[in-house]
Amino acid sequence: MALHIPTLLVVSVFVFFLMGLLTLHAWYRESRERPLAYLGSMMLLGALGVVLVSWRDRGVDFIPIVFGNVVLLLSAAMNWMAMRTLVGRAPSMAGILAGSLVWLTLCLIPAFYDSMSNRVLVYSLLAFAYGVLTTLELWRSRNSLDVAFMPALVLTVLHTVFYAVRSATDEGLPLTKDLLGSGEGVPFFSFMLFESMLYVIGIAYVTLAMVKERAELKLKAAAFSDPLTGIGNRRAFMLHAGKLLVDSEQRGEPAALLLCDLDHFKRLNDTYGHPVGDQALIAFSRTLVESLREEDVSGRIGGEEFACVLSACDEHTAVQIAERIRRSFAQLSILEPGLLSVSIGVVTTRESGYDLSRLLSEADQALYGAKDQGRNRVQTLRSLYLSLT
Repeated sequence: MALHIPTLLVVSVFVFFLMGLLTLHAWYRESRERPLAYLGSMMLLGALGVVLVSWRDRGVDFIPIVFGNVVLLLSAAMNWMAMRTLVGRAPSMAGILAGSLVWLTLCLIPAFYDSMSNRVLVYSLLAFAYGVLTTLELWRSRNSLDVAFMPALVLTVLHTVFYAVRSATDEGLPLTKDLLGSGEGVPFFSFMLFESMLYVIGIAYVTLAMVKERAELKLKAAAFSDPLTGIGNRRAFMLHAGKLLVDSEQRGEPAALLLCDLDHFKRLNDTYGHPVGDQALIAFSRTLVESLREEDVSGRIGGEEFACVLSACDEHTAVQIAERIRRSFAQLSILEPGLLSVSIGVVTTRESGYDLSRLLSEADQALYGAKDQGRNRVQTLRSLYLSLT
């Protein structure tokens, strides 16, 4: 079925322009994510570029040849910048302008300017280069991206392959008749416009999906993170510690729970001010994280109260870890030596089972036993019972 080129041109300009406006609207009104700003700019530049390139036989051929292709290369560069900023890298102004500057420089050479085949080859190679750079941004960050990037990668690879094929097969037939729908290159030109529309629609959708997914992950992380210390809050601790205990029980492995409470914290706030108290909380959270293994779970579950569950850990090992935490915190230089201390209650699944609520309750008993015996100490539930009998 023959496609009417003028109609395709109008449709493609309309699609690029509309998708660009919608993408910029999503950027401005909602997320203010830079990838959407670059992507919307890419689409609007694409619409302008198609208009300029189709402006043939009007006595000003330098407009479609020079400026039309410059705008399209800027559009390709903006697509690269969208993916570059999506993966967390800074935009490159030199990269944005490089393709356009190469084109402008070559157009100053009469042999290049007058040769349709040379212009098609160079433009296709420049567009291919931007496609490769875009693909590399996604591929290089595949292990650090926390969103579903594969659809964007596949779309970009296919779009890049198209320009690689074009650079090898397009003989640079004159576009004048093609634009009227009667030239020898009508099928290829039709496919090129159709492919561009599909890519614009597809990359806009998947980029919006990635930005939305990342925003949701940030909100979820904020909901499970303590805003002051940056470690897990009570909700996160209860969720992840409960899962760790279930897994430990299924494997038949012991686990231990440490309940930590900073000593004389109210007095610390009253004497030195809340900013110093906040520094103490942040310092203790760092001490806690540095003292634990990656598989352990920790969190701030109250004002100055922290808890952690240690996987595959018996009482002897748990006490050693608790003592290391206590000593490390006491040696910090935030205040004068001896002013910072923490009391820690220790229980294990051996005597208390794998129920998190029960472990917390019995660790709280051990913790208050440590407070009663002078603070700045580690107290196990078992030794507390022995001292009471």
